[in-house]
Amino acid sequence: MKRILFLAAALLAMSTAVAQNHTATAEERAEGFKVLFDGSDMKQWTGNTEGYRMEEDYLYVTAQYGTEGNLYTKKQYSDFVLRFEFCFDKEGVNNGVGIRTPMNVDAAYEGMEIQILDHDAEKYSSWLKPHQVHGSVYGVIAAKRITSPELGVWNTEEIRAEGDHITVTVNGEVILDGNIREACQGHNVAPDGGKNPYTVDGKDHPGLFNKKGHIGFCGHGEGIKLRNVRIKELKR
Repeated sequence: MKRILFLAAALLAMSTAVAQNHTATAEERAEGFKVLFDGSDMKQWTGNTEGYRMEEDYLYVTAQYGTEGNLYTKKQYSDFVLRFEFCFDKEGVNNGVGIRTPMNVDAAYEGMEIQILDHDAEKYSSWLKPHQVHGSVYGVIAAKRITSPELGVWNTEEIRAEGDHITVTVNGEVILDGNIREACQGHNVAPDGGKNPYTVDGKDHPGLFNKKGHIGFCGHGEGIKLRNVRIKELKR
């Protein structure tokens, strides 16, 4: 009987720990944060739910690159603070957070994509550009390059999108704080239809100034875990 009670208590403690880890804190709830993924279901998401499968209390990504491989919030957002945790499970993992993006498009151009990348992996050593490192607004604003997290370690990230102002914070450190309109001098599309001299990648980003859109995780191959996703909408 004592053994049964002990096991029941242990299971209760485990379930409580999961709830505490994947629920907005009391302070966050008071500020207006709402949970998008707490480990229990994917009711607020659509798209490639097979390539973002629930395992234990997190999403494990197997989705490959391509517009059909992305996972999107059902709701569209304009200005917000997005918080989540990520863990690199394999070396060189590549993903991204699409913001203010339509569905089934390349979020890096038809919306905006914040890089999630193990940029210190050997495979990227000879060609990776500054605007491609983790936390960058892909092709538009380069983030401060930080040391890639160790494999298997959970990390916190916050993306704040307020008008044209984008801030990215990883493990408490601000690695990007910039204005997308100023970064390209208001020219997200080349004036003459050719190569765009105003963006750091030289490409057009027609969706960069979208007022609202979906939040999406943009799969680029297997090996990343995501959990504890919550959001606070901002009013201007």
